[in-house]
Amino acid sequence: MLTEDHKDWGYTSSTGLGFTHHAIVDTHFRACERPYLSLLNQSGLGPGQHVLDAGCGSGDFLPQLGSLVGASGRVTAVDLAEENVALAARRVKDWQLPCPVEVRRASLLDLPYPDDSFDGVWCSNTVQYLDDDELAAALAEFSRVVRPGGTVAVKDLDAHLITARPADPYLFSDFFRAAGAAPGYARQLLRTRELYRHLKQAGLTEVRQQTILIEHHTPLTPAATDFYAAACAQLAGQALTLGLSKEWQRFTDPAAPDHPLNDPDGYISEGNVLAVGTVPAAHR
Repeated sequence: MLTEDHKDWGYTSSTGLGFTHHAIVDTHFRACERPYLSLLNQSGLGPGQHVLDAGCGSGDFLPQLGSLVGASGRVTAVDLAEENVALAARRVKDWQLPCPVEVRRASLLDLPYPDDSFDGVWCSNTVQYLDDDELAAALAEFSRVVRPGGTVAVKDLDAHLITARPADPYLFSDFFRAAGAAPGYARQLLRTRELYRHLKQAGLTEVRQQTILIEHHTPLTPAATDFYAAACAQLAGQALTLGLSKEWQRFTDPAAPDHPLNDPDGYISEGNVLAVGTVPAAHR
């Protein structure tokens, strides 16, 4: 859902949605690659399957998806941003993945595939851009294009678990409470722990969900430094505009000596949720 607040988050793609530009998305993936791929490996997707990567971005998950389904499987990937589709398609050619991979532009709300086209769907860091009605529509589309007995796996960021040290432990919580007071991106980042409920409402069965904490301690990896410094600066600008704590000023300049992530004991965390359901035969 494109709301007015997205321009404040920055790093927009051609969709106008904040934090969808491939540069910031790729950096975030590299910073969290190990836990991200661990969650994918727990999705239930596997060898020989035809899997849809719904909201593939620039294709960061495609190598692991290709490895999961193997030579006897297939991967189809879609994204709304035309430039992400082009970049993902170029990368697929360079990677020489073990299975056929097709990349095309499409909306999750109107997938261009017949019923029962896939054995499973993987959707990562994408439903945060959908309001509740759009989320219901996307899950209905996933259930339509996945065969009965197939898997719908949705992973997304949980903003409740974002915090940094040394800093006020409620700094990020206060920001998301204030920013999430109105419909928009912040509120949707706070909805992630409720994904299990949305999957059930979509008619999926055997729904399971797990939440993990991803932690980074100084010295941060280069990717973590790049992503979290940029992300914190964007949040700090919004927080100061909202009149929140002046402590946010410390996050505005990544090179500042008093920036928490430059502290010898610096720390930052985020949450990630994986919700998985099965398409029932009765769904048809």
